[in-house]
Amino acid sequence: MIAVYKRELKAFFQSMIGWLFVAATMFITGIYFMAINLMYGSASVANTVSSAVFIYLLTIPILTMRILSEERKQKTDQLTLTAPISIGKIVIGKYLAMATVLLIPIVVVMIYPLILSGFGTVAFAENYVAIFGFFLYGLAAIALGLLISSITESQVIAAVLSFAALFITYMMSGICSLITGSENVVTTFIAKVLSALDFSSRFDKLLNGNFDLGAVIYFLTIIIVCIFLTTQSIQKRRYSISVKNIKLGAYSSGLIAVVLVAAVFANMIFAELPEQYKNFDVTSQKLYSLTDTTTDFISGLTDDINIYVLQDEKNKDEVLDSTLQKYAALSKHIKVTYKNPVKTPNFYKQYTDGNISMNSLIVESGKRYKVVDYSDIYETEVDYSTYQENTTGYDGEGQLTSALDYVTRDDMPKAYTITGHDEMTLDSGFSSAIEKQNLTIESLNLMNADTLPEDAEFVIIMAPQSDYSSEDASKVVDYIENGGKLLITTALIEDQATSLPNFQKILDCFNAKIVNGMVIESDSNYYYQQPAYLLPEVQNTYLTDGVYQNKYAFMPYAQGIQITEDDNTTVTSILKSSESSYSKMNLSEATSYERSMEDENGPFDLGVYVEKTYGENTAKLFLFSSVNFFTDQADAMVSNANLTIFTNCISEYIDGQESSIVVPSKSYAVETLTVSSGNAMGIGLTFAVILPVVLMILGFVVWFNRRKK
Repeated sequence: MIAVYKRELKAFFQSMIGWLFVAATMFITGIYFMAINLMYGSASVANTVSSAVFIYLLTIPILTMRILSEERKQKTDQLTLTAPISIGKIVIGKYLAMATVLLIPIVVVMIYPLILSGFGTVAFAENYVAIFGFFLYGLAAIALGLLISSITESQVIAAVLSFAALFITYMMSGICSLITGSENVVTTFIAKVLSALDFSSRFDKLLNGNFDLGAVIYFLTIIIVCIFLTTQSIQKRRYSISVKNIKLGAYSSGLIAVVLVAAVFANMIFAELPEQYKNFDVTSQKLYSLTDTTTDFISGLTDDINIYVLQDEKNKDEVLDSTLQKYAALSKHIKVTYKNPVKTPNFYKQYTDGNISMNSLIVESGKRYKVVDYSDIYETEVDYSTYQENTTGYDGEGQLTSALDYVTRDDMPKAYTITGHDEMTLDSGFSSAIEKQNLTIESLNLMNADTLPEDAEFVIIMAPQSDYSSEDASKVVDYIENGGKLLITTALIEDQATSLPNFQKILDCFNAKIVNGMVIESDSNYYYQQPAYLLPEVQNTYLTDGVYQNKYAFMPYAQGIQITEDDNTTVTSILKSSESSYSKMNLSEATSYERSMEDENGPFDLGVYVEKTYGENTAKLFLFSSVNFFTDQADAMVSNANLTIFTNCISEYIDGQESSIVVPSKSYAVETLTVSSGNAMGIGLTFAVILPVVLMILGFVVWFNRRKK
C-alpha cells in the first residue's frame, strides 16, 4: 500500500495535475480570505471556507479523473488485477495519495487564523472546526470521484460524471426542500432517501462552532462506502473471466448490500443518541451549550412540562431543535412535541388569539402556559448602510428557561407603571426584558387607586412631565415608607423642584434632587456626535455587570443627580459624567454648548441606586436622569448596554423573592479585526496570487524537465 501511495503521489507532482489542484484551491481560498477576513475584518474563517467550498466541484474531478480510468484505458490495470497485493490496499493507497494533495492547501488555510490573531481576538476552536469540516468535505468528494473513476475508462467522462455528482451533493439541500414542499408520503420518502447525498447540510453543521459528530460520522461513512464500492468495482473485473464469476459476483453483491445497510444503520443509530453525546460546543460564548443557570434549574423540576413546536419536524430549525433536545435530555419531566400547523391548524388557537410564527413554542405545565414567538428566539438588527436585517444573537435558551420558570413558579409578581402625568411609555425591548423575568406589567393611574397595590413588586415612573397631585404624591410616599421599590427616570426640565413640586416630594424621600440645567461634556471621549449625547463613565458595580469595561452606555439629554447621604441613606453610583462636564443653565436662552460663568461644574451622578431605611423597612430607588435612557433607540446605539443595566436593576428588585431565572441572550457578533489596507493587500495577494503563481511555475518546470527526458 505504501508503494502505491508513493507512486501515485509522485505522479501527481510529476504532471501538472497536483500543482494545478493545489494552486487553484489556494487561489480561491486566498481570494475569499483577503476579501472577508483581511479587508472586511471578520475574525471567522468559517465564512471563507463556506464561500470557497464550490472550488471542489471544479478541482476534484480533475484530481480524480485519471486515477483509475487511465489505467483501465491503457490496459495497465491488468497489473493491478494480477498484483500480489489486495485490491483494497491498492485503492486505499491511491486514495491517501489524493488526500495528501488536498492536505497541502488545507495546511495553508490552517495558517489563516494564526495570521488574523495578530490583528485582534480570534476564536481558534471555532475556526479550526470549520477548517476540519472543509477538509472532510474534500475527502468525501475525492472518495466519490475515485468511485466514478473506477467505472469508466474515459478521463473526460469520469471528470464530467464527478462534476455532476458533486454538483448534486452540493445542491441536494435545496432539492430536498423543494420536494418536501408537498405533504405527499411518496415525495417525503424520496426526499429522505436523497438527503443521504446532502453534503452541504452536514458541512454547515461544522461551520458555526458546533462540533457535530453526526456530520463527521456521515462524511467518514461516505468515504468508507465509496472506497469499498471502488474495491468491489475492481474486484468484479478481476474475476470477470473466471468460472468463479457467479459465486464471487453474488458474494460481492451481497457484501455491498450488507455494507450499505450497515452504513445507513450506523448513521440512524448515531442520530438517535442524546445531544450531549454528539454535539460539542466549541464557541467562545458557548452558543449551543446550556448554562449552569439552566441546568441547575432543570435539575430541580418536579412539574411535567410539554413544549410544543409549531412546525413540521422535517422543516425544523436545527439550532432551536438542538437546544430543545438538550432540555429534554436533562429531565424526564420535559417532553418536546412538533405540531404541524397544516395538519392541526387550530391547535395554537387554544393558547392565543393572535397569529404566531412558524417554529414558535408553547410551553405548558399543569399550572399555566406561555407562548414564545419565534421572532423572540433570534435577535436582529438593521444594517442601515445596506438596509438588510441581520441576525445578531440567539436567545433560545433565555426564552425557554424563562418560559419554564413562568409555568412552574408558584407566585407571579407584578410591576406597575404609573400613568396620568404625561409619562413616557416603556419601549418594547425593555417591557420584554421585564416579561422575560416573569413579571406581569400593569399600568396604574393613581386617581383610580386609594393606595399602591400590595402585590407591587416594584413601581416604574417614566419621566413625568406634569406634576403629581398632592394626593397622588402622598400615595407614593406611603408606599416608599413601607419599604417600596421604585425605578424612576426624569424628563429634561430646567428646574424640576420648582416645576414639579409634588413629584419632588417623592424624590425627597430618598434625599434626591435633580440639578438644574443639562449636563454637557467638553471631553469628546465622553460624548457621541454632540456634547449633549453623553457616554457616561460606567462605574464598577454588580449593577453594571456586562457593561463595565466592555461597552458604552448612551444617555442623551441628561441632568445631574445630587443625593444627600445620612445615617439612613446609602448611595451606589452607577453612571457619572466626567471631570470636564458641566450643567448648562438657562437652556431656553442658550445659543450654544459653550461653558458660561453661571454653569455648574461636574462631575455629576447620572444614574444611582439609593437605599433609605424607614424604621424596620428599607425603601429602594433606581434613579436615572435621562428621559431617553431606557428607550430602544438609545439602546441600539450601544449594543444593548442600556438594556443590560435595566435588566440588572430589575434583577436586584426581584432578588429575595422566588428568584426569577434569567439567561442572557447569546451574541452572534464576530470579533472585528483592524487590518490596515497595506497589510490586507500585502497578505492577501501573497496567499491569493503570489503563492499559487509560484506553484504553477514550479509545476511547469518539473513537468517540462520530465518531458525533455
